[in-house]
Amino acid sequence: MTPLSRRACLTAALATLLTGCGGGSDGPDRAGPRDDGAAPDGTPPPSRPSPNAAHALARSVPVRLRIPAIEVDTPVMRLGLAANGSVQVPPITVHDQAGWYGHSPTPGQVGPSVILGHATVGAYGDGVFHDLARLRRGDKIAARLGNGTTARFTVETVRTVAKAEFPTEAVYGDVDRPELRLITCGGPRTGDGYRDNVIVFAGLSSATP
Repeated sequence: MTPLSRRACLTAALATLLTGCGGGSDGPDRAGPRDDGAAPDGTPPPSRPSPNAAHALARSVPVRLRIPAIEVDTPVMRLGLAANGSVQVPPITVHDQAGWYGHSPTPGQVGPSVILGHATVGAYGDGVFHDLARLRRGDKIAARLGNGTTARFTVETVRTVAKAEFPTEAVYGDVDRPELRLITCGGPRTGDGYRDNVIVFAGLSSATP
């Protein structure tokens, strides 16, 4: 898939996510003070290789995601496009889980790998990414891949942004290293949805069998 076609697919995915995470109650915005090195206007620091950055991995789909700091340990389903051209999102079920958007790189490949999850799942309560805004720079994320490798990422930036100001280029623009994006809804409730999105930006730090 070319960068242009990949970007078009991701645009559809993220646009659909903006309307997700309905039901339940998440209270006030819990993102806390900025602790991510972003500029005053909210623009994240430019992606650049870290001295500890790991080499890119071969393509292999994610099957499990662990985020110890917020006690997330979830299977990962593959998300594609629905018949109407909108992106699929994880179903609203009692056994909520995250979903990897299949038109993005797999975790560990060069580029932004996108994993979506709900903040709340209707009458079932908290979603798998309910506490995503609590992550801070330096927290660890582990994506178990289908080939048995675990791609380990380190959180670099956590942002809560208004859905109307979604940072499209920052989220899925081309980068020259393996990165991860975790996305959910957040901020105050507005009717059946949320005002904001919570976005975690992380870089690959290591990989183990």
